[in-house]
Amino acid sequence: MTLAELRHAIDRCDEEIVRLLNERTRHVLKIGELKRAAGQEIYAPHRERAVLQRVCKQNQGPITDVSLQHIYREIMSSALALEKPMTIAYFGPEATFTHQAAIRRFGSSLRYAPMKTIGDVFTEVAKDRADYGVVPVENSTEGVVTHTLDMFIDSELKIVAQIILPIQHCLLGKVQRREEVKRLYSHPQALAQCRQWVQIHLPTAEVIEASSTTRAAELAIRGRGAGAIASALAAERYGLRILEADIQDNSSNATRFLVLGRQCGSPTGRDRTSLMFSVVDAVGSLHRALAPLSKHRINMTRIESRPSKRRAWAYFFFVDVKGHYEDPPVHRALEELSRHCSFVKVLGSYPDAG
Repeated sequence: MTLAELRHAIDRCDEEIVRLLNERTRHVLKIGELKRAAGQEIYAPHRERAVLQRVCKQNQGPITDVSLQHIYREIMSSALALEKPMTIAYFGPEATFTHQAAIRRFGSSLRYAPMKTIGDVFTEVAKDRADYGVVPVENSTEGVVTHTLDMFIDSELKIVAQIILPIQHCLLGKVQRREEVKRLYSHPQALAQCRQWVQIHLPTAEVIEASSTTRAAELAIRGRGAGAIASALAAERYGLRILEADIQDNSSNATRFLVLGRQCGSPTGRDRTSLMFSVVDAVGSLHRALAPLSKHRINMTRIESRPSKRRAWAYFFFVDVKGHYEDPPVHRALEELSRHCSFVKVLGSYPDAG
């Protein structure tokens, strides 16, 4: 085929794609009407997962599965925006990793509202000023975000989804080369994740703490010889050069974020349940509380303890297990666990993310 013929074939494909996208969107809007009439949430993480899995299974290339997922994320985002004007609250200013995680989950068609604190994200969703919230809960290098866990003690919000975001730190600046960086702005956690790289490649640079990676990028704009540790999104947002990419010490560095909402979705067959509980102050009480998980062959993937802040030397335990709370084995295990606990709360069941 000639160049003109190939371009004409592409034009015909584009016409058909546009027609089918609009047909698909009309079906989505009708589903949205039915959901609203039934008092259901518009956003359905379990359905989203099923769609992405199905289109990847049908994919025969040459487009990659990852690219196909990104395309469908934006298709679903535009449909969500038409079904209902949605606001996603997230922790931090624009261009932070939490902002990046929120966009990865919901696409670019929705409204995003940056919040100053994690508590503010919970409040916005609880007061219906935001439809969903996105907060960090743990980093593979630096560990758990304790303030997020503490907020669940008094909140009635549910975890409806999770996001696993690979954290790729970059050295940003207005200068031409990294050797010209004399002052390095960084959030303490970002610096901790890149400490070895900084010591090797910028041994003489003055390190100055910033309140966020975005703030570090803002400060790097202003001074001569200034650099920042931040994301590629921050470089795009503030017009900075990426002097070095992927400067994190751990190549598998990732952060887990939680999506906060009001209703949990249906089981998908590959889910995770988060819960919190407290036990009486007695010998073996924690062992007895957790025994039903082993009895019913429930895989516990994580456990954290936090002071209750209500009574000295009393603690809440935060646990993640494989499965949905509606799954019979998980349901039976949680019923038995509650008999050994003074307090139990299911924080949510949601599709497990790899």
